[in-house]
Amino acid sequence: MMCLCGCFGVYAQTYSKYVNPFIGTSATGHTFPGATVPFGMVQLSPETGNFGWNYCSGYRYEDTIITGFAHTHLSGTGGVDLGDVLFFPFQGKDPGHFTSRFSHKTEKAWPGYYEVLLSNNNIKVQLTTSAHTGLHRYTYNNPGQSHLLIDMQSGLVDDAEQLKEHVSEGSITIDSKTSISGYAYSSQWVEKKVFFTARFSKVFTSYHFIDEDHRRLVVDFDTKPGETVEAKVAISGVSIDGARKNLATETLNKTFDQLKIEAAKLWESYFTKLRSEGTDQQKEAFYTSIYHALIQPNNIADVDGQYRGADGLVHQSADKMFYSTFSLWDTYRAAHSLYTLVCPDKDGQMVESMIQHFNVAKLLPVWTLWGKESYAMIGNHSIPVIVDASLKGIKGFDKEKAFAAIKATLTTNKNPKYDWNLYMHYGYLPSDTVKREAVSRTLEAAYDDWCAAQLAKALHKTTDYEYFIKRSRFYVNLFDRSTNLMRGKLSNGHWVQPFAHLDSGQLAIGGDYTEGNAWQYTWQVQQDIPGLIKLMGGRKSFAAKLDSLFTMDSKVFGKGSTLDVTGLIGQYVHGNEPNHHIAYLYTLADQPAKTQRLVRQIADQFYQNKPDGLSGNDDCGQMSAWYIFTAMGFYPVNPADGHYVFGAPQLSNVTLALPGDKSFIIQAKNLSKANKYVQNISLNGKPYQKEYITHQDIMRGGTLVFVMGDKPVSGEGL
Repeated sequence: MMCLCGCFGVYAQTYSKYVNPFIGTSATGHTFPGATVPFGMVQLSPETGNFGWNYCSGYRYEDTIITGFAHTHLSGTGGVDLGDVLFFPFQGKDPGHFTSRFSHKTEKAWPGYYEVLLSNNNIKVQLTTSAHTGLHRYTYNNPGQSHLLIDMQSGLVDDAEQLKEHVSEGSITIDSKTSISGYAYSSQWVEKKVFFTARFSKVFTSYHFIDEDHRRLVVDFDTKPGETVEAKVAISGVSIDGARKNLATETLNKTFDQLKIEAAKLWESYFTKLRSEGTDQQKEAFYTSIYHALIQPNNIADVDGQYRGADGLVHQSADKMFYSTFSLWDTYRAAHSLYTLVCPDKDGQMVESMIQHFNVAKLLPVWTLWGKESYAMIGNHSIPVIVDASLKGIKGFDKEKAFAAIKATLTTNKNPKYDWNLYMHYGYLPSDTVKREAVSRTLEAAYDDWCAAQLAKALHKTTDYEYFIKRSRFYVNLFDRSTNLMRGKLSNGHWVQPFAHLDSGQLAIGGDYTEGNAWQYTWQVQQDIPGLIKLMGGRKSFAAKLDSLFTMDSKVFGKGSTLDVTGLIGQYVHGNEPNHHIAYLYTLADQPAKTQRLVRQIADQFYQNKPDGLSGNDDCGQMSAWYIFTAMGFYPVNPADGHYVFGAPQLSNVTLALPGDKSFIIQAKNLSKANKYVQNISLNGKPYQKEYITHQDIMRGGTLVFVMGDKPVSGEGL
């Protein structure tokens, strides 16, 4: 067991010790190993490179060079941005390139803490964080003058040339012999403003800028071998004064060790909401997944509640929270359902932030970063998140205002990827008019429409319900009965020819699917799986089509968007989110043993305790949320209907802490490597026959028991 010692005495980590922040830092995981706290604004992490798709998080485990330690990072995305306010300690003369070799043997990381030795000058680096601040501790082990680079020009960008251009304005100011501040206005994925202030534990003896714009500063310290210099750094999206308030509130009167322990305790308070039993390997996958799922969304409001919104202006949040980093095309599928279970208060705040965003932008968030809309990905998937929270009784926002925002988002042409007049005229988005992703955009919109209909129904808005429920069935218009696949259709009503059903993107007209092909997107009817089953000719035909998906060649076809087509079992792609519910569809087709076999295979194969242990981008916690639900034995196939469809548990026991000192216990009796099939299920001692468990059943508390065995109960062919 790992212990942290400091002013609060000895703090023993119970579940944090199973977290490995290096999982996903290699291959296509795109996670970072640095220090952060749940939903915090600061992600203080090392950078080993700063341009290109491989460096979305700034760090790759394959590298041997560190370029500095920046305060903002994305976890598991496929977009490049952030990497703001970079620090780099060194000794000797200014080098041509501010880099240092390092060895993984000297790296340590756990929730809220990171440590490494920079080999070039033998400098020990230790990092920890609070929500808005990063704390640095540098031990300069060699004799000679010591230095620290503070770089506001640096950032994560697409190519090397952009490093020179992405900052349009910015500078660093010397405030005193122990304090500096600065700002940068940058444009990459989104346009943003970052402000910071830093206070040092030791007077710097001199300083000099290494650029004409005063964005790259070197401060000098007289140190003895083994002496430590600490820096307390706060950031803000509002102003330097906001950064100073953040520093004064969270960090100013606390030591490095105090903050390190506070960060660890905060993480532990979340981990204890899901107390589990299982093998160490299983718990490492489980708690690392929880860790990754809770890194974001990020509260970008200052401690006084001010934040910079979609219009670039400063606004005041009534609840002093404003969440951004909404990777909603990914996270609506399971991550937000997880939040409704483990931190419903936070989920309510997130929904309120979405409504606040709408008040400014007149569009609910699609993919927001630092308060700005990027329009990355498709759909308007804040809608299922809002509807899910509304129907589950999550507090913290006004349902009437939420529905008004949903209705406006789905009927006014604010989203450049949707023309609702066109959508209504044809009952689908025509491939020859939309040019790109016409099938995927239609299917995702139909799901949002279903969600809107459910909230309209709950609020007794009959006309709105009928309008949106009609639109939710538009998926039928793109179903090709001759192939049992979703297929692009032209504005004249004819199918797209030729039908390159395996290609991830049809280049002739831009590609009908988003990061996938017809086989992968056909199942994107989360709102009406019974309707899709009926279209395919019944449960047997539906299951046979699923069989084909999982047994086809595991090969990526086409020249479209294929970077995210990873983690293949046949043409099932676990590395990309639209596939995440598919394995659970066998349960809804009355062949649950196939779900049970597949989820074990996916969990074992694609969630391993090593840097390349994830099958694709973690995507702001969605990949991790899949594992958390699967380990408990169920998954939200339709994340807004309050149902969790059964698979098979991967842990022998999970106790979910609920509000009101209640708990929900999930037991898997006789679980083993061989015993992966569910023999029977009981809830509170009574046999349970449904294909799913409801959110209400879980929130009431109780005990759900799976009895496991080595053979399927139904005897279906596997």
